[in-house]
Amino acid sequence: MKKVLFITLLMMSLNAIGQNVMSQELLWKLGRVTPLGLSKDAKNIVFKVSTPSVEENKSNSKYYILPVNGGNATEIRDTKDVLADKNISPDGKFLVYNEEVKLEKVLGKDFYPNLDKSEAQIYDGLDYRHWDTWNEGKFNHVFYKENKEDATGIDILKGENFDSPQKPFGGDEDYIWSPDSKSILYVCKKKAGTAYAISTDTNIYEYNLETQKTVNRTEGNLGYDTAPQFSPTGNLTWLQMKRDGYESDKNDIIVEFKGIKQNLTANWDGTVDSFIWSKDGKKVFFTAAVDGTKQLFEVNFPGATRIAIQVHQITNGDFDVNDLIGFSEDNIIVTRTDMNHAAEIFSYNLKKNTWKQLSNVNTETYKTLTLSKTEKRYVTTTDGKKMLVWVILPPNFDASKKYPTLLFCQGGPQAALTQSYSFRWNFSLMAAKGYVVVAPNRRGMPGHGVEWNEQISKDWGGQVMDDYLSAIDDVAKENYVDKGRLGCVGASYGGYSVFYLAGIHKNRFKTFIAHDGVFNTQSMFGTTEEVFFNNWDFGGAYWEKDNAIAQKAYTTFNPATLVGNWNKPILIVQGGKDFRVPIGQSQEAFQAAQLRGIKSRLLYFPDENHWVLKPQNAQVWQNEFFKWLNETL
Repeated sequence: MKKVLFITLLMMSLNAIGQNVMSQELLWKLGRVTPLGLSKDAKNIVFKVSTPSVEENKSNSKYYILPVNGGNATEIRDTKDVLADKNISPDGKFLVYNEEVKLEKVLGKDFYPNLDKSEAQIYDGLDYRHWDTWNEGKFNHVFYKENKEDATGIDILKGENFDSPQKPFGGDEDYIWSPDSKSILYVCKKKAGTAYAISTDTNIYEYNLETQKTVNRTEGNLGYDTAPQFSPTGNLTWLQMKRDGYESDKNDIIVEFKGIKQNLTANWDGTVDSFIWSKDGKKVFFTAAVDGTKQLFEVNFPGATRIAIQVHQITNGDFDVNDLIGFSEDNIIVTRTDMNHAAEIFSYNLKKNTWKQLSNVNTETYKTLTLSKTEKRYVTTTDGKKMLVWVILPPNFDASKKYPTLLFCQGGPQAALTQSYSFRWNFSLMAAKGYVVVAPNRRGMPGHGVEWNEQISKDWGGQVMDDYLSAIDDVAKENYVDKGRLGCVGASYGGYSVFYLAGIHKNRFKTFIAHDGVFNTQSMFGTTEEVFFNNWDFGGAYWEKDNAIAQKAYTTFNPATLVGNWNKPILIVQGGKDFRVPIGQSQEAFQAAQLRGIKSRLLYFPDENHWVLKPQNAQVWQNEFFKWLNETL
């Protein structure tokens, strides 16, 4: 009898464990894996795990080493003794690093030292603020010094009012040593003020330690030149976009061989995310979006031979291949995610085409959960194209039931919607709350060819809006969709999409949520800090009355002109330090909704930028997100 009772209780316990689903509290307890590279002996992977603490309102980090062939991770206190340092010159004599230097007078106290309590800021050009910080006349500069204690650093951009690493996201990947240790190469956009704000023309510069002279290695290319690397045989390699002002241009791999620049991906219909050379210097491995996922590719390097350049997709599946860490024998070490799993470290055997999971930071947690199911669906658009749509179904999905359904509008606007794992717009969590999520790879997303990706530029309110509606209309035909309970949610360009669809949806949706979304294209042009973005995507300035493309962006494609059609509740979320889509966008939208008598709420985070990064703010975001849906859907 006792044995039967024990087995019954055990089965009940296991069944209860299996019924657990993702929650916002659990989401913010997961460890976040960041690979740092291979150890000096190349036998271990060095990585960091950051775990948010809601109580402390910060993340705490620990460092680990993990055998490249698999095994248990071991915590280490410091990475200096085990991690290969790319910033030490190959001959070991020098160290390269970066520091911020003050070069320009901007603050009132700079001009008037006796008025040191003044908070005034004085600007003669644009770029007076960027992302989430104001320009105080300080610039990132690259330094080098002898690799010994108390050595004096030398500023290789001395007196130049330019940034390297690039702001806001650049790090030490923006500078590298030459193989002979005689020079430093760095990424920089050598433009200032208004010229800086309207351009994407970064270049790769080479500073010679002996002559102290700098040359532009990518002169003549007008778009982004980034991510410099040297091949094992000493060939400078980088990522290049061709057109100035177009931040989402096709990203190609360029190799300089004997003074000639070779584009390895010119004839491949896609855009590169990141790359790494094979050990023998004969191939470049890279990641790129394809068909709603991010996969591993390879391209051969012909050198002086007449061998044709060919791109091959290596991996395939419903997952994303992200960081490229290094090689171990026949294996390439990477990180991988999917919509149900945060990043973990994997190895992929290039000969056997097999995967092996190496890290297990969150594996035990996921084992206790019943996870959502993701399905690929292909929908015919209004112009006769096939569009991939991800459909995320709740855990323990029952097709005989009716589920409220959310149309998710991706940001970017040219950002891939793949098997990534977000700690805010988390599809697994939305599904766990009982919602079906419809996530279309609408016009403007990489992974479906360059033409598909580019079609959104200067057409924000055009075909892409038909794509959204085609996706939700198609999925809404399923019996499990509660057609009377459809919601529409999104951030950034996705927030713009929410504002726009709220004016044209013809009662499809019952509620809307827009986070840091563009509401008024005209005021957006006048307040955003990266002017090149609006110049390109809107087709020009609002005062260019003879520019038909631009005028359409500020009238027909302007959500502010459609407020008269708004008729459903809307939650509007805004970060106070978001200078990309400034606070006025959400203020205008909220004020319009309130004055029209539409149920609306403003969720404001004064200390957040375009994202919500602090743990307690993130918990408020999640709670308010689902509270709004409970109230209105």
